[in-house]
Amino acid sequence: MKSTTTGERAQFAAIAQLVAEEAGALVSAGFRSRPPVESKGPSDLVTEYDRASEDMIAMRLGSLAPGIPVVGEERGDGFAPMALRSGLVWYVDPLDGTTNFVHGHPFWSISVGLFDGDEPIAGAVVAPALGLRWSGWVGEPVSVSGRSGRHGEARRNGQRCGVSPTMRLEDALVATGFPTVRNVAPANNFHSFMSVKHVVQGVRRCGSAAIDLCMVADGTYDGYWERKLNIWDVAAGCAVVLAARGRITSLEGRVPDYHQGHIAVSNGHLHDALVEAINA
Repeated sequence: MKSTTTGERAQFAAIAQLVAEEAGALVSAGFRSRPPVESKGPSDLVTEYDRASEDMIAMRLGSLAPGIPVVGEERGDGFAPMALRSGLVWYVDPLDGTTNFVHGHPFWSISVGLFDGDEPIAGAVVAPALGLRWSGWVGEPVSVSGRSGRHGEARRNGQRCGVSPTMRLEDALVATGFPTVRNVAPANNFHSFMSVKHVVQGVRRCGSAAIDLCMVADGTYDGYWERKLNIWDVAAGCAVVLAARGRITSLEGRVPDYHQGHIAVSNGHLHDALVEAINA
């Protein structure tokens, strides 16, 4: 987190939003058109819009933020290796929620996030069919009146946003998702889903991890967890969550490994209770 200044992080968040907006306009042209679909694996779809969006994002980031590697979901040519774990790296999902997009469901998004080493520092998520866009940048750790935290800023549709004040898990609306391969427990998340469902007010599953994360950041959801996510699924959304003063850990409550993709996210107030329910 030492290689960028506060002003630079804010600028990177603005670049991420601009590029995500442009890619969102491109992808929107194919929404509800039933585009041709290819399968990368069980329940793992890709369309021409995924690829065109990624090409545009890579080109625009290369122009607006030259010298920073870009890792995208669909194509490896010209992208940084997945093992890259130091310095600044863009992680992009050109169409998060492709299955929703293919079926004409509005919960899909464009996700553009920036990491510094293993830490998310800026990002933006744009959900054109919902008319929603989020952005955020994360500052250096600070201590105020004995409490640790971070400077930073999260926005939803241009307005400052923050996590919810909900204190009790039984009053919480939370979200989750399921991996594309769901025939192996416990990685399929079914047990955790039932465990959490028993104790919260409600559980939602929208099909875009980037949107789920941002809805924790803006206070819509009080928490979220998921297994087997890719780093491009979470990079932007996790930056927005941290910018909104949310909390992110591993599913066991430890320091998260964003490259591993097993995360628990919350407003911070009910985080320990959520982790306990996930692992019950």
